[in-house]
Amino acid sequence: MNFAYVSGNPALDLAGTVGSRRDEPVDGLAAPADLERWVAGCDELPGPVTADVAAFESARSLREAIYRLAHDRVLGRPFDPDSLDIINDAATGPALTMRLSDKGLHLAGDLAAVLSHLARSAVAVLADPHACLKECGRARCTRIYLDRSRGARRTWCGMDECGNRVKAAAYRARRRAAGAPPPAGR
Repeated sequence: MNFAYVSGNPALDLAGTVGSRRDEPVDGLAAPADLERWVAGCDELPGPVTADVAAFESARSLREAIYRLAHDRVLGRPFDPDSLDIINDAATGPALTMRLSDKGLHLAGDLAAVLSHLARSAVAVLADPHACLKECGRARCTRIYLDRSRGARRTWCGMDECGNRVKAAAYRARRRAAGAPPPAGR
């Protein structure tokens, strides 16, 4: 699975490592190596890190808690207490080390610090009353993202994956409805 970092928050990107949650869930974090690859690919986290089985299971537990709370927020319902406990406990872990240089910000830390950072990131976005969280508008996508667009008009988690699929399907439907032949080469 190729990971997408389109949610506008690394904690929400972690929650997005499970696709199609309602229909046929696809877990992008099937093994510790997948988690290591996900962390290395996230610009807002240090890389590389090493994940053992226990840390991997902690990460998946944190991911599910983040998703449940974000989904609660999107639906306007009270937060799940068990998920709150998981995130709040994880947020008390070690912090990433931050260093500023002429080349910019450098983050360092092990997987425990990464998970703690992700939990704090989730706390910050979920506690922000002005943060506009939405679920992707593509029917099979369940990714939750932070909408920072003007007027909060963003519809999809990302244009590359979901927006293009929706637009292409709508185009094909319009052509079929108009009785037009399919485009050449198909």
